Amino acid sequence: MAGGSGTRLWPLSRRRRPKQLLRLLDGRSLIQETIDRLGRLIEQKNIYIIALAEHLPAISEQASELPAENLIGEPAGRDTAAAVALSAAVLHRRDPETVMGVFTADHRIRPQAPFLDAIETGFRTAELRSEALITFGIQPTHAHTGLGYLHRGEAVESGVWRVRSFKEKPDAPTAEQYVSRGEHFWNSGMFVWRSATILEALQRYLPATAEVAEELASQWPAIGSADDGRRRYESLQRISIDYAVMEKASDVLMIPMAVEWSDVGNWSSLREVLGVDANGNTSAARRTIIIDGHDNILVSESDHLISAVGVRDLIVVHCSDATLICDRRDEQRIKELVARLEREGMNDFL
Repeated sequence: MAGGSGTRLWPLSRRRRPKQLLRLLDGRSLIQETIDRLGRLIEQKNIYIIALAEHLPAISEQASELPAENLIGEPAGRDTAAAVALSAAVLHRRDPETVMGVFTADHRIRPQAPFLDAIETGFRTAELRSEALITFGIQPTHAHTGLGYLHRGEAVESGVWRVRSFKEKPDAPTAEQYVSRGEHFWNSGMFVWRSATILEALQRYLPATAEVAEELASQWPAIGSADDGRRRYESLQRISIDYAVMEKASDVLMIPMAVEWSDVGNWSSLREVLGVDANGNTSAARRTIIIDGHDNILVSESDHLISAVGVRDLIVVHCSDATLICDRRDEQRIKELVARLEREGMNDFL
């Protein structure tokens, strides 16, 4: 799934260039890393990308190794339930016996081996347990309050547990309890299931979305080219697959992953991915000079020089038409800034 715009990574991430296409990781993007990671387990001919139709040209440039027909264009962004429904319907039409994995294009995962082991276990489990909906829990390293949690239930086989319940983003004391008890895992948003099984679940819990997805899949690869199909898709409820299906379904299983995992959802999470120098500074720019600066994040995709003297706790992001300067303590207000740009009609910067 390569949807979303990543507004918290403004000004580099825009509507026309979402965060998964940004070349912030040694000149490579998150979507390229995801394709490489999955390619160690899955043949390229079996890797599909679903994203907004308007993003497919840019995605195809970064995913040129995939067959062109493996890029599925959504008529509009309607959250992950619709994206899962449409992709499952397309794959099911190609092969009704399909077992599919669902992964997000903007995750950074290290190391590779435990990730691949868990996914292999997921595919094997879905083959044996045709009615199961399988998710993956990240072994928590700290009491994170910005993530959802999975409460692990009883073991059903080696390395596979039932999910007792889904927990929303907790407050700090609750998150501390979750981590100390050892029964809660971060909700990764990654899944494995049979296409038939998830479509049946969607028909039960979100029938309108399932109906439209299967209708559009019948038009594949010309998905949503007709005005009527586009309008119907745009009218679908905007809801995640977790809320729509996973929290209601009875046969939900979890496979743990002992990996370092980040959705690179804001500039501070990029700091966690890239690390810091001796003074706590993070640079995702080709040219930087920092004198007596501490705990700053400096970002640029070009050769533009970013220099800083005597500053602390700043986020500085430069691109060709906009520059962000933000106190790290106010990072959550970047979405507020983007909303103001929209209100003031500054659409060239969105």
